[in-house]
Parts: sequence; structure tokens; C-alpha cells
Amino acid sequence: MSFYQPLGDDHYAPTEFTESPWDSAMQHGGPPAALLGRLLRLDGLRLARITVDFLGPIPRREFRVEVSPLKPGRLTALNEARMVVDGRVAVTARAWHIAPGPQPPVVSEPALPPPLPEREDVFDGSWGYGRATEWRITRGSLNGFGETHAWTRVRIPLIDGAPIDGQDRALIVADSANGLSAELPWDKWLSIPPTLTATMLRETGDEWVHMACRTTLSDDGLGLAEATLSDSGGKIGQVAQPLLVRAR
Repeated sequence: MSFYQPLGDDHYAPTEFTESPWDSAMQHGGPPAALLGRLLRLDGLRLARITVDFLGPIPRREFRVEVSPLKPGRLTALNEARMVVDGRVAVTARAWHIAPGPQPPVVSEPALPPPLPEREDVFDGSWGYGRATEWRITRGSLNGFGETHAWTRVRIPLIDGAPIDGQDRALIVADSANGLSAELPWDKWLSIPPTLTATMLRETGDEWVHMACRTTLSDDGLGLAEATLSDSGGKIGQVAQPLLVRAR
């Protein structure tokens, strides 16, 4: 079991576990973000920021990925990836990478998240991405509204035959910030994030990632979903998603 099956020549097939809760023929945004993030990796550098743009619904069909450098460098580098489905670019990602170096004389004190609860929380309904991720709430409600904090664990690898790692785990769940902290009922309101930006402090070695998610709505149909990502050692990054908010 995995989110994607590699087909060779930069082609991939999405599995049932990429399934969106809104349309079974489409992909949830988390797995594509993580896949492009993995394919953008650069030896000797670490992901510092990735911006993923969703150019429309992402079909759950075979696709290819194109990767190109934009600004090569020894200490900082920027590159881009495109997910092409049926000849159309469905998702793009741009990633800045920074080279790790010596420890500076001042290191920030970690802000630790709450302990991992014993009880698992389960999404309403049965859909691929929801079955592939495990959630344990520390504030709010998994199927409710408003600010929600949760520990999450990805149950399966990103790519068949390749071990999952900390970057994969963080990016697979990053696009869930909006869904976890929604302020309005999904059956009556659209809350669509056309893009997400994840800014990463470090990569986790833990199996669990904590997300502290909050959505703020404006008075003219926009919103902003944000999440602080942490592991047992403290903050690992943050996520921001601008939102289109409309009545259905």
C-alpha cells in the first residue's frame, strides 16, 4: 500500500489512498504536494520553503512529473516541479533549499506540543486519504468547526518501494490545515485553497506530527488557514493557505 505507484520514466499512478473527500475521481492536495516535494530534493541541502499551486481539481489518473532548476547554488537553490495529467499541468511546486551548517551561538528554546492522546479520532465517512492518515485530537474536534489541534501519523509510504521520511510526513498532511479548522459547514460553504506554502525549520525524525490549525475569515469572501507543525522536540515548520470562501 502507498499513495503512488512508480511507472518509470517520471510517470506515476495514484492509488485509492490519494482520494479526495469531495470527489472520488480526484486527489486530495496533500499527496501531490509531498510527491513534488520529494522529487525536488537536492543533495546536501534541506527543504526550507515549498509553495504548491493547485491549478484546478487533480484527477486521480496516471501522470508525469517534470522537474527543472531555476536558481542553482551551493548554499541556496530554487527549483520547480510540474504534475502533468492528460497533457495539462494540474499542480506546480517551487522549493527553496538551504544548506545546513555549523550551530550558531544562540539556539531557540523549543515550544513543545501537548502529549499524544491514547484515543484515535476518525473522520466522518470512508475515503482514501482519510483511511491513510491517523488523527488524535488535542484541541477542538476532528469533525467539528473552528481551531483544531491534532497529532497525525501517515500510515503508508508516499511511493511504493520507498521508505517514508519526515519531509514526506509533514507535506502529506500540510494541506489538511484548512479542513481541520474550517469555520463553516462543508455542505453549505466552499472553502477552497488554490495554493499552500510550507516553511520548514527542520525535518522530523518522529512518526507523529502535531498540527495546530486555525482559520481566519475576512468580511469579503477570503480566508486564511494556518498551521504550526511540531514533533516531540518542538516546532518543525508552519503552513499557510489562502482561501476562497463562498456559499454553495
